[in-house]
Order: sequence, then C-alpha cells, then structure tokens
Amino acid sequence: MSSASVPPSARLSTVVLDARDAHELAHFYARLLGYEVRAEEPHWVLIGPSDGVAGTALAFETEPAYVPPVWPTRNAGDQQMMLHLDVEVDDLEAETARAVAEGATLAGHQPQADVRVLFDPSGHPFCLWVRTSQ
Repeated sequence: MSSASVPPSARLSTVVLDARDAHELAHFYARLLGYEVRAEEPHWVLIGPSDGVAGTALAFETEPAYVPPVWPTRNAGDQQMMLHLDVEVDDLEAETARAVAEGATLAGHQPQADVRVLFDPSGHPFCLWVRTSQ
C-alpha cells in the first residue's frame, strides 16, 4: 500500500521557540495574540488560543546559550534565522504600534508595504501582515 493512499496520522500541534527567558517571551506572545497560558514549568511555557478558537499553539523553552538571529543576514558568520512567525492583522499600523508597546522592536529593513517585520523581546523576527487581495 502506498503512503499516498493512507491518510497521515501526524499533525503539527505546536511551534517551539528557544529564548533566554521562556516566560517573558511566552507572556509577550500571549498578549500579542490574545492567547492563554496552557501549561507552565520552570523552563518551558505553552500558550494557545482559548478553547474552541482556531490557531496554532506556541511553546517556549529557556535556552541560556540562545543567540538571536541577524535579519536580514549580512555576513556569512551571522546567526541565521531558522524560522519566523507570520501574524495576519486587520490594521497594520495599529497592530504594529501595539506590538511595539508590548515589547517588540520594529526592524530597520521593511521589505513590503503590506508587511511589518518586527523582533520579539528575544530577537526572533516575526511579521505582521494584511491581506491585500482575496
């Protein structure tokens, strides 16, 4: 039987980000996304949407040796970005201002008019974007 005829049983449940302080970063994203804390341990936190609301859970793990990525990459030896989160918003300017008020930093390089690149408190790049066409 080919794998194409068997439905996969694997499902992506959570994206995990390393940080110097898992709790600080988890609470930043909980405020930004309106998520709630689902589980908390000394070096690990899981957040997600309220029950019944669609969305991907996020977890954060304390990694004392965490080094923030450089974005955009400038030199061959820079810490590379491993991933980034895209967050769709209705009002780009208002949500950018709110993200900055919550602790994000606006990136110096902005590649598109309908996207804002920001850095979370641990230095992970993330994008706020608005849908411009259906």
